[in-house]
Amino acid sequence: MKINVGNLDRLARIAAGVVLIALAATDTVGWWGWLGVVPLATGLFRFCPAYALLGINTCPVNK
Repeated sequence: MKINVGNLDRLARIAAGVVLIALAATDTVGWWGWLGVVPLATGLFRFCPAYALLGINTCPVNK
């Protein structure tokens, strides 16, 4: 797995994931809030499979 998620993208993914999971845990949103695990994981691992398929790389070190 080659790193393809940059710092700003990473922070946005982690924040969005945490917010969605928190909203799902408090029953503010439905079950779909648990999908926040996906952006959280891609932010923590700094790898996005969709970016790899599309050839996108937001990490300035690997460009």
